[in-house]
Amino acid sequence: MNHARTVAGRVAAAGALLALTALLPRLTRTDPALTVLHARYGDAPTTPRQLTDVRRQLGLDDGTFGFLGQWARGLAHGDLGTSWVTGADVGADVRAASGVSLSLMAYAMAVAVTVAAALCLPALRRATTTPPGGAAAGTLAALPEFLLASVLATLFAVRLGWFPAQGWQSPASAVLPALALGIPAGAVLGRLAQDALPAAFAEPWVRTWRASGLSRARIARHAARRALPAVLPQAGFTVVGLTGAAAAVEAVFAVPGLGGTAVAAALDLDLPLLQGCLLVLLALGLAAAVAVGLLRRRLLGPALRAGALPALARTPGAGPARRRAAAALGAVLLAVLVWGLTRDALHVDLAARLTAPGAAHPFGTDALGRDVLARLGHGALRTLAVAAAVCAVSFVVGVALGLTRWATGLTEVANALPAILAGLLVTGLFGAGPAGAAVAVAAVGWAPLAAHTAALAETERAAGHVEAAVVHGAGRWHILRRHVLGGVLPPVARHALLRLAPTTLALASLSFLGLGTQPPDPEWGRLLMENLPYAERAPWSVLAPAAALACVGALVALASAARAPAGPGRARRSPAG
Repeated sequence: MNHARTVAGRVAAAGALLALTALLPRLTRTDPALTVLHARYGDAPTTPRQLTDVRRQLGLDDGTFGFLGQWARGLAHGDLGTSWVTGADVGADVRAASGVSLSLMAYAMAVAVTVAAALCLPALRRATTTPPGGAAAGTLAALPEFLLASVLATLFAVRLGWFPAQGWQSPASAVLPALALGIPAGAVLGRLAQDALPAAFAEPWVRTWRASGLSRARIARHAARRALPAVLPQAGFTVVGLTGAAAAVEAVFAVPGLGGTAVAAALDLDLPLLQGCLLVLLALGLAAAVAVGLLRRRLLGPALRAGALPALARTPGAGPARRRAAAALGAVLLAVLVWGLTRDALHVDLAARLTAPGAAHPFGTDALGRDVLARLGHGALRTLAVAAAVCAVSFVVGVALGLTRWATGLTEVANALPAILAGLLVTGLFGAGPAGAAVAVAAVGWAPLAAHTAALAETERAAGHVEAAVVHGAGRWHILRRHVLGGVLPPVARHALLRLAPTTLALASLSFLGLGTQPPDPEWGRLLMENLPYAERAPWSVLAPAAALACVGALVALASAARAPAGPGRARRSPAG
């Protein structure tokens, strides 16, 4: 019954997304015929006759549901139609882009797994219940992918000539884009695994195995096996993200992948091509979800069905050294931002454009001669407040939907939706601006948190003390409140905090397309994107906002590790209360 409900939810959510995508021209109040003509011929003037001919050629006179019906009939025969812009076969274009993106995703996942394993190695060696500081993972997770791609391309492709700078001709072409995508993704996976390992080492079997004389290496291997089920759903989501959300990195290296194809199709309102790209991403998301589910059940074994899993353990907080480090880093960052607030962020001085850091401009100036320190300080509140609000909303929605088993399909579909397409859909409803961009990012940002919540809740519900509570007559809400949420909320909250920097960059990408914060208002992600073309000539213009994001990532990781200490295990409750 649950399986049938999950399949039905997936089909319904996927159908709703494809139908909503077909409404994109109406939601954005844009004439697709005019957009297609501009995509074909640039800014050449158009005539009413040309618009009429294009509408007839594309079948726009049949309306939205007519297009959907025609597209569905073609899909039943394996025909995805033709591109409205190029006239090429959509199936061929999507297959070519998918082959490139799947290959790049495989390379990037190899990098991500390597980075995650390297970050977890110290925790496995120590085999303690004390959580790691996580500053390295938080910093790497906060690195902007497009900035990392630009730095790697400049250093290893242009200056050293070790790898191709652009294109997709050989496996060597995949090295730099895979590193740019895989390092931040691996840092997120590594931080989640770092969070799960101390809880595994706090389980009662570890003390028994140590007393029996089993080797530390064997205990570490089994602890890693116990921690993996909590991380695997995020790994499945990462597979889809590395395939469909890699448009910025694909643009830097001129990789003809699926992410860039989907974004270009959304901006050009090339609905057949966009629907084809979404169909591949949905199929990939479904395949990844099924594979992750099977692997999780394999790792958890019969204990999942028998209700014999150990309860999720609460680990002690970090020591005073890490709390002092978090306080010191926070004080330094706050002092820099307050210093920036005392300066003028909007003053333009073209005579001082791209000036190096000095007494007059401690962090240098940008391409318009504006003070980088001032823009960093004035953009802090807008950047962090909006990103924090989006993360908070994503956390609440993710936990609520993750605890409901019927939302599995909706979660998988939301993860397959590129943020830019979500931005176009949402701004069509609410209009362009910071609020619309925030709603768009939150509309897809809850999905990884929901998957994390669902994985932890499934494990906690299969614990022995929950089974005992059911036997003693405890109700569903009592079990949820007293036995499940205590093990689920802390790690998911830390996961939400880890997404603060990526959320900032997602908001910036929408602002860069004119869907979010508008210039000249300062915003950290927008500062990065505006100054990226001048990174080689004036590196300070991008290093300042990138360093601020990295500091926030490290500070969040240190602060979450420096939580209030708890006992070595979970506080035991009586079965009914």
